[in-house]
Amino acid sequence: MPIVFDDTQEMLRDSALAFLKDNAPISALRTLRDTHDPVGFSRDLWRQAAELGFTGVLIDEAYGGSGLGAVEAGVIAEAIGATLAPVPFLSTSVLGASLLGLFGSDTQRSALLPEMASGRHLTALALDEGSKHRPERITLLARRHGDGYMLDGSKVFVVDGHVADTLIVAAKDAQAGPDGDISLFLVPRDSAGVRVERCVIADATNAARVSFEGARVPAYALLGRAGNGAAMLDKVLDIARAVLSSELVGIADATFARTLAYLKERSQFGKQIGEFQALQHRAAHLFAEIELARAAVLQCQQRLDTGRSDGPEPLVCVAKAKAGTTATLAVQEGVQMHGGIGMTDELDIGFYMKRARTAQEWLGDANWQLNRWAGMRGY
Repeated sequence: MPIVFDDTQEMLRDSALAFLKDNAPISALRTLRDTHDPVGFSRDLWRQAAELGFTGVLIDEAYGGSGLGAVEAGVIAEAIGATLAPVPFLSTSVLGASLLGLFGSDTQRSALLPEMASGRHLTALALDEGSKHRPERITLLARRHGDGYMLDGSKVFVVDGHVADTLIVAAKDAQAGPDGDISLFLVPRDSAGVRVERCVIADATNAARVSFEGARVPAYALLGRAGNGAAMLDKVLDIARAVLSSELVGIADATFARTLAYLKERSQFGKQIGEFQALQHRAAHLFAEIELARAAVLQCQQRLDTGRSDGPEPLVCVAKAKAGTTATLAVQEGVQMHGGIGMTDELDIGFYMKRARTAQEWLGDANWQLNRWAGMRGY
């Protein structure tokens, strides 16, 4: 399969990028940050994105979505990375939509997916419990209580958890059965026993700490089969990592474009600094790294869409690691080539550096991905 977008995907990329450039400039992110906006994104922008079909890209047509794949979700994510648009795309339209679409019951899908596709319902995955991504280390406890469950424990770095209507909670269920001991539950954010603390992270976007203190949920809140949570997460987290990799490519590409423009306009010693060979070499190297990352990410997404891998897809690890290290290189080079002004808040390049850092950490940084890849290969 050619590692390039087809005509439809090119049109989607152009429309997503044009929409977000017009409606979600970095100045809007600055305003959200400086005014300490309690939501952290524009609900009106999210409604417009829903009208364009972006929110339902991974939701089946029967539930109001477009039923597309990881490639198309990645196209939208790359535009989000290029513009730094603060939208709940990955938390709701990728993680939430994939978990419900693949593993939800008919009742759960009918109740939630149309609302998510329309932009009226938000979800957040409550997974990690420590400072680093460790999906295998879950201690939040789910105990049988009457005809339902009682949840006790806490989660951190729940992206968009402060505004999510439904939290998708990974819990240790000692009574789950032969499939394993991790179960997933759909928990309304305003449930009794659920306490949500909003956190503004380094890139001015939002996450939450969520505590569960005897929070009771009915039996129908269980997502999929009891004890099958680890297998469900393996599949859906790979989809989300592949899509998040596209956002990192978008960050790298936009940073490179801004840096290249600055090299062509800034003069020093009587000439444009882009004429200096050392900077030309660094720019050429960065361009090549971005194109390599883009190819790795697209091939990974294509494999996910065609279902060519029966188990975890090793290329996901390659894509996320390569996209993360490339975005890090891009923002570091961008700040350095802008000189002293690159370190100031006045220049937008700093926003890209901060977003690259948080996106690197989310769902596993480059070191985590490479360690997982090595494990898959038997090292």
